[in-house]
Amino acid sequence: MSRPNPAVFIAFLVAVIVILGSVTLAKGGFYLAKHEGDTLHLLQILFRMASGEWPHIDFMTPIGLLAFAPIVLFLNLGLGVGISILLSQVLLAFILLPAVFWAGMSRLPRRAAYLFGLSVLVLVMALVHGESERSVSISMHYNRWAWAVSYVVIVLAVLPPREIRNDVLDGLIIGVGLAFLALCKVTYFAAFLVPVVVGLLANGNVKALRGALASGLGVALIVSVFATLDFWFAYMNDLREVSASSVRPAPGFGLRTIVMAPAYLGASAVALGAIILLRQAGEMTLGLALLLLAPGFIYVTWQNFGNDPQWLMLLAVLLLVPEVRPELRNSLGWPLAQALITAAAIAIAFAAPSMLNLAYSPFRHLSLDVDDYQPILVRNPEHHDLQVREIRANRVDGLVALDVPGSGLEDRAGKAKRDEERVSFQGTPLPYCELQMGIIAWFEAIVTDLEENGLADNKRVFVADLFMGHWMFGSLSRLEHGAPWYYGGLPGIESADYLLVPLCPTSLSVRKDILETIEEAGIAVTEVRKAPLYWLYSFDREG
Repeated sequence: MSRPNPAVFIAFLVAVIVILGSVTLAKGGFYLAKHEGDTLHLLQILFRMASGEWPHIDFMTPIGLLAFAPIVLFLNLGLGVGISILLSQVLLAFILLPAVFWAGMSRLPRRAAYLFGLSVLVLVMALVHGESERSVSISMHYNRWAWAVSYVVIVLAVLPPREIRNDVLDGLIIGVGLAFLALCKVTYFAAFLVPVVVGLLANGNVKALRGALASGLGVALIVSVFATLDFWFAYMNDLREVSASSVRPAPGFGLRTIVMAPAYLGASAVALGAIILLRQAGEMTLGLALLLLAPGFIYVTWQNFGNDPQWLMLLAVLLLVPEVRPELRNSLGWPLAQALITAAAIAIAFAAPSMLNLAYSPFRHLSLDVDDYQPILVRNPEHHDLQVREIRANRVDGLVALDVPGSGLEDRAGKAKRDEERVSFQGTPLPYCELQMGIIAWFEAIVTDLEENGLADNKRVFVADLFMGHWMFGSLSRLEHGAPWYYGGLPGIESADYLLVPLCPTSLSVRKDILETIEEAGIAVTEVRKAPLYWLYSFDREG
């Protein structure tokens, strides 16, 4: 099988970027249809970084620096946050273009190269995290970016050069790619480091391995120069805190479910079958690489929200590479050349719903009606290019318990197992209510009430909830060393003027965890205000 024509292949890749980029930017802003909470988490990090703060050193997050730096680049150029997010994806696609081109030209036959290039660029430039749910969202963009880079790194590492070879270039791309994974979402780095190293050694690419080590350490050195060595210790501390947290150790199904449940068993079976077929076909190196990659594929899928097996298209690409003799058959009489192609087709079929959803998302974004949307940050005109559906911003719905006294359901309350979420504070039970929709209106109303009662001007609030982004909606100041997304402990509470307890938090279990941690730590607070949406307390500090 011949490699792709260089001119046609590069033209194809550029065309994909230009088409998806043009469609993405044509709206003039970013219009979200879901995941407002995740978006507020992202905005907190972006605004902190744009003001000069460093992740891990100045605020807590398990997500790495490079998941946000491309967006912050455009923010610092004075652009709105909506267009900055979209431009960052176009920028990353162009940055990846040479690596994608080289991987396709040096490792893949023609049809695999085009499938590979298209898949990588779609992962980078999509406007939804995956799965088959159609609503546009920027949530978990770093998972898509990390998958895209993983595709490139894995293809270069586990496949031997075909007709052209440049070990120095291979090492540079692989090393920088692995560094990106470590500084974007370390889950991918941990999952794929061993298969990448083994793949390079098995293919005799020792020079590329040395180059990868050198270029990876080079990236680490550059970060250390600008952020100091404290960055790495702080990063490791954040990762340790999150791994020990009970709040969100794995945002989805259990590990066994990811392997054996009906929705995933087909993907697991095709991966296992592919390993067997490769070994039977004499493709021992690729078979070994896939055997080592499979646990990493499953681990990353388990760690990602939605548990979307986005490794399936990469599996299909790898299975289209071997050139097996047509007469070679296994013990069942199957022609192995055709069996591998069939396995690739099955992998593509399993991957298609998610990949098509990713590919089509910019076009859905282009076709939406902007009259149905409003700015997320109403008080910040410079960021009105980031908008959310009006109904989702203003319709405030909560999940409440109906087995209350007088309901006729009282005898069921003991079997409802709500004790893990119910909590009292200072002897007063808090309502059982969990916010389901309308976080934008909820935050705006709370901040407005604080301002009207003279409790907000440059004050810092520690919120007993998953999100602490109220400072973006008014005159509050952000916590020092806080956590844009709560994972455990009391990060930033030392700088807080008030403790704000929402009566309908986005997470009942997080509210309970925070309030119990405060009481166990002996932190004294005094009631300041009991409003319809929240209770506010001041910290009793000496001096």
